[in-house]
Amino acid sequence: SLIILILFLPLSVFSQKKDFGIWYGISAEHKLSKKLEIDLSTNIRTFENASKIEEAFIEGGATYDLYKYLSVAGSYRLTKSLENNNSYYLRHKYFFDLKGTLPIGDFTLSCRLRYQTLIKNYIQHEVDKYPSYTGRVKLKLVYHTKTFPVNPYIYIESFCPMFSRYSGTIGKNRYSAGLEFKITKRQSAEIEYIFQRDYQPHLSDINIASVNYNFKF
Repeated sequence: SLIILILFLPLSVFSQKKDFGIWYGISAEHKLSKKLEIDLSTNIRTFENASKIEEAFIEGGATYDLYKYLSVAGSYRLTKSLENNNSYYLRHKYFFDLKGTLPIGDFTLSCRLRYQTLIKNYIQHEVDKYPSYTGRVKLKLVYHTKTFPVNPYIYIESFCPMFSRYSGTIGKNRYSAGLEFKITKRQSAEIEYIFQRDYQPHLSDINIASVNYNFKF
């Protein structure tokens, strides 16, 4: 409990910021075999004090367990995103993940390395004609409670541009604290707070409330 409290403290520093948004998500998972799992999710994300939809997407992918605590995953995301001309355009994202987990008593520590490719349909500048690439690192700590069906967690994720003039820098960071509620053996819900700081193309902050419903079939 003390470890979780200490890790929560940095998040409180970011409680008063410029914007606020709400993310709504639903995801489904299905095991095809002992080592192979497929998933499908959809999400709506708002901004400007949750008054506007920034983007909505559907994503599908697969995860394969290489070893007990190491897995690889690939996924594709089709997004309808609000662009600078106040119209919505399609975006395509491809992800490749390498994830490791480490049980530590009642905790589970995980690290996910993600390689992301983004292709835009809205062309505003010459650079938009070409795919952009981002490396992402996510560290997550989950506490597994034994007396009630709620698991608190925290995570931090950094986004690093690749193969561009911004290479070697951080594009944005996310800091999050949340709760996972076990509804049934196959159903759960997550409520989390996310503070996101964007460094590029200019400095901006947003506070996010995220609500997700997850089920396995």
